[in-house]
Amino acid sequence: MTTSYTPPKHALDAVTHANPYPYYDGLLARQGLHFDAGLGLWIAAGADDVMAVMRHPECRVRPVAEPVPAAIAGGAAGQVFGALVRMNDGERHAQPKLALQRALAGVSAQAAQQCAAQIGRRLWRDDGLADWMFEAPVSSMASLLGFADSRLPAVAAWMGEFVACLSPYSDAAQIERAHAAAQALLAGFKELMREASASAAPGSLLAQVVAEADAVGWNESHALLANLVGLLSQTYEATAGLIGNSVLALARQPEERSGEEDVAALVRAVSRFDPPIQNTRRFVANDCEIGGVPVLAGQTILLVLAAANRDPRGQGREFGFGHGVHACPGQALACAFAAGAMAALMAEPAGQSESAMLRTLSWTYRRSPNARIPVFS
Repeated sequence: MTTSYTPPKHALDAVTHANPYPYYDGLLARQGLHFDAGLGLWIAAGADDVMAVMRHPECRVRPVAEPVPAAIAGGAAGQVFGALVRMNDGERHAQPKLALQRALAGVSAQAAQQCAAQIGRRLWRDDGLADWMFEAPVSSMASLLGFADSRLPAVAAWMGEFVACLSPYSDAAQIERAHAAAQALLAGFKELMREASASAAPGSLLAQVVAEADAVGWNESHALLANLVGLLSQTYEATAGLIGNSVLALARQPEERSGEEDVAALVRAVSRFDPPIQNTRRFVANDCEIGGVPVLAGQTILLVLAAANRDPRGQGREFGFGHGVHACPGQALACAFAAGAMAALMAEPAGQSESAMLRTLSWTYRRSPNARIPVFS
């Protein structure tokens, strides 16, 4: 018996819909920006439209009048947020972005994948995927940055508290815990930097970031610490979502599991066709025209990245990692962490075979306007 398809109500509802992709294909049929009166947002879904918005100088990553979300402004989490490279434009973006880009480019994808596989195996517990898919990638990034194994659980726990402030659905208690976690993470990185400066063999990613910051003349100490926290926060949710969606893809296509190369290919396909980051926004600073459409200062454009990924005119681009000046420099690293975690999962953890677990998966999606992250039970 055929069941009828109920499409998402709108582009924000699509993120956590069981199957949003026919809806996204429908969005692609409407070329050019269009205004969704119900959401009060402009919608850009096609690859050309998304690229045009991302390239436009009047389209900013934060509203001009609210560089830091009001809910966290004034606290430690807000201070971290306000200094993040990905949340700034212009001079505050270019120099730090170059330093981070160079440092991340120096990390071997193979080494990152092996690190994630090793840590993923060590962290696996019989209670399954729900926490593991967050802990494995963020612990892998923390390890590359230089944190000792004994400190990884604390770093992962702080990051879990910190990222709560990035959700528009967080309550006051979660935001207070996020401020405390931000303070702990900043203090942890200060200590790690002291240890790195005293070491005769600085080989960590943190040491590479510091060296590249010196090379480009980026000498704002708080901004540097904040962006080290940012490397962890980007790894925590986005890579967890990539792992979770890769698990679902593997459950649907169990034949895609014969070796490391196949796992890496599976992750790359998922990052394009079932990406963890499905939407982002740009905020219009001044009246302008985009693709022949007049857009007013103060208006918001929703970029439906998951739809743009499916647009043949995008020539295979993965918009979930951004484009242009705000393209994420950690794309290769995120995919390596996800592939390593998947390799660990497929190594048949003690007491439960991977194939049996995949047959009994049950999940929903975490409430979010942007991120498609499965919640396994």
